[in-house]
Amino acid sequence: MADLPQANTQGLDHMPSAILATILTKLDVLSICSVASTCKTFKICASQILSFLPNFHLLDIAPSMDLLKPLLPLNPHIQSIKVDCTRLDDSSIDYLLRPSLQDLCLQNCSDFSGKLLAEVGGRCKHLRSLCLASVADKRGRSIDVSDLEELLSGCTQLEGGYGNSLPLDAGWTLILTFDVSIFPRHNFSRIWALASTDLTHLEIGYISAVMVTELLSPALGPHSSSNIRPSILPKIQNLCLSVDYITDTMVSMISKSLVSLTHLDLRDAPIIEPTFTFDLTNSGLQQINPHGKLKHLSLVRSQQFVGTYFKRVNDLGILLMADRCSSIESIYLGGFCRVTDTGFKTILHSCSNLFKLSVSHGTQLTDLVFHDMYATSLSLTHVSLRWCNLLTNLAVRRLASNMDLSVLDLRDCRNLGDEALRSISTLPKLKTLLLDGSDISDMGLSYLAKGVIGSLVSLSVRGCKRLTDRCVSFLFDGTFNKELQELDLSNLPNLSDASVLLLARSRVQILELRMRQCPLIGDTSVMALASMLVDEGTWHGSCLRLLDLYNCGGITPLAFRWLKKPYFPRLRWLGVTGSLNRDLVDAVARSRPFLHVALRGEELGSNQWDNVDDIYVHDYEEVDELEQWLLEYHNGTDDDDDEEMEDAENIAEMMA
Repeated sequence: MADLPQANTQGLDHMPSAILATILTKLDVLSICSVASTCKTFKICASQILSFLPNFHLLDIAPSMDLLKPLLPLNPHIQSIKVDCTRLDDSSIDYLLRPSLQDLCLQNCSDFSGKLLAEVGGRCKHLRSLCLASVADKRGRSIDVSDLEELLSGCTQLEGGYGNSLPLDAGWTLILTFDVSIFPRHNFSRIWALASTDLTHLEIGYISAVMVTELLSPALGPHSSSNIRPSILPKIQNLCLSVDYITDTMVSMISKSLVSLTHLDLRDAPIIEPTFTFDLTNSGLQQINPHGKLKHLSLVRSQQFVGTYFKRVNDLGILLMADRCSSIESIYLGGFCRVTDTGFKTILHSCSNLFKLSVSHGTQLTDLVFHDMYATSLSLTHVSLRWCNLLTNLAVRRLASNMDLSVLDLRDCRNLGDEALRSISTLPKLKTLLLDGSDISDMGLSYLAKGVIGSLVSLSVRGCKRLTDRCVSFLFDGTFNKELQELDLSNLPNLSDASVLLLARSRVQILELRMRQCPLIGDTSVMALASMLVDEGTWHGSCLRLLDLYNCGGITPLAFRWLKKPYFPRLRWLGVTGSLNRDLVDAVARSRPFLHVALRGEELGSNQWDNVDDIYVHDYEEVDELEQWLLEYHNGTDDDDDEEMEDAENIAEMMA
């Protein structure tokens, strides 16, 4: 018999570098770093392609300056940068700002000064999309009005032919999620007149209603007694503002001045009860959408400081608004305490294109709103009815007739029980279900296990006091849910370590697990999650990216031994009680530089600015490849971190 041809056993070293580079450029930054740690060939290739990578998105971790330098070499081809700047300051401006950029998103810029704004305007002339969040929030940092002027006057040369990452008709997006009310009012409008006339999307973190009104008011020019000042922001389509008060005057000015407006999102949080002049009334609602182009409307009054509502709006105002907004597709009304079923039913029956409905603090909204939904042509996909305490199981039964529902938020609807879950279990496309504070029991969750649990991606039962360990048994015992990624079991007084042991044995690949303020959750839960095997036993606790154990009664210093490497290699967010043992907490934070550790009970999670990066999922070994690849640029070693952790543990044992 003739000898069989031998199989080709050539390795990656013999593959053309151009092919390898082409493959790696299809990945995001985190994936490139992961691949680079697998072999020398990939490491060399990864280092090379960083010099011509078009997009650099790194929002999952907060890199230091030392870690950012090797990842952002000189690159004349880069068009998009998105970075979490928690550990950066003005010294990193030279690395972040590139002349070729069209898209720039810098989150958590609290340690930057106003210089960042000025430098963006001076260096990034071709920007189409800009997001700067929390600039100069840290004490000692400041922003001058001249910095804003440099930004707006500099980012006006929008040459559509510069690259192809954005369509030519995309316009310009500006997101400034910080307080702009600190700037003087007398020349605020003059400075904004410098903004690009191609600006189509504008979001501001905080601005006073008076400043908004003056900004859009067609007042006389500053040096003229007869010439009317040209319209500012003439092409705005999407406007999102957080203000001190939502007023009739401001709403009227926005509606009349912005003729292309399709999305309007206004939120206020009064510190005192608004007077008639500084409030929204039926008259203001009647002014909305005079040009008939509005597709999304959000009017929300937050109870962040005082429990105040839109007390000067009733059913008549909603009727007048609905008459002008018949083509609207998405609506969110928060804090309209005098609007009854009549007003809310008017929206459902007048807006035939509606597919997203959100109402919060609807104190007079009852089941009758949804009684005759079958008589409408609506096909709702997103419904949120938070803090609507008059709703019962009957309302959910009517809502469940919308078989296309993918998001259902019923948080703090206290009267909902197991029968509501029986109806919800029939929804085949449901992805997100939020039931915080409802009156459901373990048996109610068993209905979900028989139906909708197979499609759910996010489930929250926070504060459902009747739930016990059996709820986890009903959800996961004998059921393998490949979709569920986020689970919130916080504030359940009867939830114990036994439920977490069952969860770990089920090998459900959960990415975010919240169990804050559960008095019976302890060290055993941490050990079980750290030892959890998924994907045929190759990972140890590796799926979890967020773990919230704040104020769990059974957590002791022993649990911190299991928060060390190689356990939880993909963990990015950790919530614990800071007073438990600060030395141990600090040691964990120092040994894992990419881990966000929250100590004061703040809610965990990163902003979902870019979900595209989540497409690529890789088999991580017992250490995180991203950390392994990046930390090679540090002088320190993991051995030092382990010694530091052991010292902290010894101190804790001595104090016990």
